[in-house]
Amino acid sequence: MIDLRALEEDPDAFAANLRRRGEVGSLDELVRLTHARKAALREAQTAQETRNKLNDQMKKATPEEREQKRVELRSLGDRIKELEMTAKDTEERLNALALVVPNPPRPEVPQGKGSDDNVETQRVLEPRAFAFAPRDHVDVMERLGMLDTGRAAKISGARFAFLKGHGARLERALAAFMLDFHLARGDVEIAPPYLVSGKTLQGTGQLPKFGDDLFSVSFGPPKEAGPTPLYLIPTSEVPITNYYADEILDEETLPQRFCAFSPCFRAEAGSAGRDTRGLIRQHQFDKVEMVRFCTPAQALAELEAMVQRASDLMTALALPHRVMLLCTGDMGFGAEKTYDLEVWLPGQENADGTRGAYREISSCSTCGTFQARRAAIRFRPTPAPGTDPKKAPRPQPLVTLNGSGLAVGRTLIALVENHQQEDGSVAIPAALRPYLGGIDVLKA
Repeated sequence: MIDLRALEEDPDAFAANLRRRGEVGSLDELVRLTHARKAALREAQTAQETRNKLNDQMKKATPEEREQKRVELRSLGDRIKELEMTAKDTEERLNALALVVPNPPRPEVPQGKGSDDNVETQRVLEPRAFAFAPRDHVDVMERLGMLDTGRAAKISGARFAFLKGHGARLERALAAFMLDFHLARGDVEIAPPYLVSGKTLQGTGQLPKFGDDLFSVSFGPPKEAGPTPLYLIPTSEVPITNYYADEILDEETLPQRFCAFSPCFRAEAGSAGRDTRGLIRQHQFDKVEMVRFCTPAQALAELEAMVQRASDLMTALALPHRVMLLCTGDMGFGAEKTYDLEVWLPGQENADGTRGAYREISSCSTCGTFQARRAAIRFRPTPAPGTDPKKAPRPQPLVTLNGSGLAVGRTLIALVENHQQEDGSVAIPAALRPYLGGIDVLKA
C-alpha cells in the first residue's frame, strides 16, 4: 500500500510522482478523500478543545449558565461523534481505494510508457554464431522426444505441456542446480504452500486489482458454512513475502534472504494470442524465486545483488543475456524499481522473418515498503547505545524485494536453443552435467 502519511503531507508532490507511471484513475479521488479525512479530524479536534474549555467553565458558572453550557456540551458531543464517524468512514474508503493504487517509482527510474523506453544497463556474453539455421525450442525438443503439447491440450487445454524423457529430467536438473546455486551463497530455502488466501494475495498486491489473472479453488462443506476460496499461487513470492505478515522483526536480523522452488499458475488474462507456441507463456510453469526482507537503507544494495545473482546463474549455463532497467510505464504494480534480465533466444522468429530475440527470464524488483504496509510487516530499529527505553524508535515498515532466480521453463528454452547442435542434439553446459548423471549431450 502507498504511504498515506506521505500523501497527506504533500498530496501534490506525491500525485505528481505517481503520475510518472501514467494515468492513475483513482488518484484524484484519493487526494480528495485525504483532504476530507484531514479536515474532519481537524474539526473534531477543535470541537474537542472547545468542549474541554466549556467543562472548565462549568466549575465557575452560575446555575443558569450551567444549564446553557450543558446544552452546548450536548450539541458539541453530537458534533464530535458525527465528525469522528465521518473521519472513520472516509478512512475506510481511503484504505479501500489505496489498495488499487500502484507503488510510486523511485526518482532514478527512467520516464517512459512501455518496453521501448526501458534502458539497457549491461550485456553479458555474446550470442553464438551458428553455422546452421537455429531451430526454436519446440522443434528441438519435439525431435528429441522432450515435449508434447498436443496431448496436454487434450487433457488440460491450451498453454499446458507435457515434458517427458530428457525434457522432464532437464527441468528437474535445472531447478536443483538453481537452488544449490542460491544455497551456496547464503539463502535459506523454503518449500511454500501452493494455495493461499485472498488476504495473502492482497498483501503482495495481486488482489483486489488483478483477480482475473488468478486461478481460484473452493472447498468445504456445501450450504452449511459455504465454500472457503483459496488461490493457486502465481509465484512463490506471494507465500514467502507473507511469511512474516503481522509480525515485527528486529533490525539485527536483517537482511533476510530466502529462495524457493514452486510451480506457478497464471490465467494470463491479458495476453490472448501472445506466445501461443511452445513453452514461452504457459498457465502452469516452474520457477525458483528469491525473496528479501531488509531495511530501507539496505534495499538498493540487495536489489543489485539479486540482479547479479540471476546474471551469474545464466553465465554459469553459458546463456547470453542483457539487463534492462524498466521505465515507469513498464514496471509491475507493486514495484518501485525493477530490472528485467533478458536471455538471448536464437530460434525465436521475429515479425520480419529474422530469428533471434532477447526475452525476459528474470524480473528483480524492490517494492519499498509497499507490500510491507499491506501485509503489516515491520522492523524494530536498533536504538543507539544509552538510549532511554521510553524513547526507543518505533517499529516501521521494512522493505521487501523479489526476483526470479530463474524461471525454469524459460531457462530450459534458452538452454536447448543456445546449445543445440546441427545434428539436432543439445550440448549440456559443464555446470549442469552433475545434475544429469554426467550426461554431456542430449540425443534422441
